[in-house]
Amino acid sequence: MSVSRDDVVMALETLLQSSSFQDYCPNGLQVEGSTTVTKLATAVTASMSAIQAAREWGADTLLVHHGYFWRGESATLVGMKKRRVAQLISADMNLLAYHLPLDYHLELGNNTALGQELARYLPPFEQTMGHAEQPIWQGCFATPCDPATFSEGLGRAVSRAPLWIDGGSKSITRFGWCTGGAQDLIDAAAQMNLEAFISGEISERTTHSAREQGIHFFAAGHHATERYGVQRLGAWLSSRFAIEHRFFDLDNPA
Repeated sequence: MSVSRDDVVMALETLLQSSSFQDYCPNGLQVEGSTTVTKLATAVTASMSAIQAAREWGADTLLVHHGYFWRGESATLVGMKKRRVAQLISADMNLLAYHLPLDYHLELGNNTALGQELARYLPPFEQTMGHAEQPIWQGCFATPCDPATFSEGLGRAVSRAPLWIDGGSKSITRFGWCTGGAQDLIDAAAQMNLEAFISGEISERTTHSAREQGIHFFAAGHHATERYGVQRLGAWLSSRFAIEHRFFDLDNPA
């Protein structure tokens, strides 16, 4: 089946409330293509490899978490960006991108999804959801968890070994997470008296913050921690509009 592109965009806006976010990039339709959607491809980032994979599959729409036109970047369509946009236009392919609205959605978002994956591989814990003003999701174990066990379970959840900065010998009862490039929230996590904090990336300063404040830090990969939300969003659209959907998980070690 096929559905109007405008109906898809409207459904996503209603679901994600993207107009209510002050984001680093435009959310919604970033590159206009086909007026109808029949085959929806999803990926974490609108890289050339994602565009080509979607094109080879015959997609008319590519939905991603990381799109284009970020604040502070050049607005000119030259070089890599020109080649990417040219591929989309020549394929008459729509590019839809949702950044912070997808991070913080309480049902389909990246942070909620990561919490659900963690629940599969860690000992039972109670979960408290975050939001745009307080973007740290939290978990609390009934019984303290050994940091090595925690690291192993996290690795199984994201299908890669995390980088663990040891914050001391203490076990973990309360921990937090924020997917992607949220490593600088480690200081807020420490102020919340969390014993561990998970994000995707790590900076040089993160190591010192973890060691000096006595909080375990786990860098589990920007891509790895944010691969779930866009998959769920694509599945939601597929179910709602009876369109084909395929997620392309293109490896990224960062």
